Amino acid sequence: MSDDHDITGVLTAVGPRLRALRRERGVTLAQVSDATGISLSTLSRLESGQRRPTLELLLPLAREYRVPLDELVGAPATGDPRIYPRPFTRHGQTFVPLTRHLGGLNAYKQILPPRTGPDGKPQSVRPDQSTHEGYEWLYVLSGRLWLVLGDHDLVLTAGEAAEFDTRTPHGFANAGTTPVEWLSLYGAQGERMHVRARPSR
Repeated sequence: MSDDHDITGVLTAVGPRLRALRRERGVTLAQVSDATGISLSTLSRLESGQRRPTLELLLPLAREYRVPLDELVGAPATGDPRIYPRPFTRHGQTFVPLTRHLGGLNAYKQILPPRTGPDGKPQSVRPDQSTHEGYEWLYVLSGRLWLVLGDHDLVLTAGEAAEFDTRTPHGFANAGTTPVEWLSLYGAQGERMHVRARPSR
């Protein structure tokens, strides 16, 4: 079975899964719309399979239904489920793809080495910030991740997670002396910004 057929099957399954979760919770589309801020028509089209699920839609629904994202997205029931990632480097970071680009939701393992000066010693330079449409979720595996979010500076360590609207200015740096590794979930806009875009300088 081709990847295209696998992707189509996954997308088709999201709608019925959303409908089943809503009915299990005993809530109406209108109530879900009020709780998540997603329009009634969008929710209806998601459940009927007429609207492509995206990270921006799935995150608030996962919170409302209190289920993990992978339960909403699901996985193909047949075929080889293994992923054969091909790491690549962008802007000094190593990206390891963890998904096959299902439903506009893409997962990566990211590795960022510590920044060093001419003397070889670690440097702490506040990272540049960028904005774009979408949402991002991340989970730190090891090391210390410096997350600059608007006017806030946060240092996340192993086992800590964060999610945020990427229209808020944000940037990342290594806050430690060893490589920092984390998992990220991007919508399509975030992937283009972080993974595919070339540096402007």
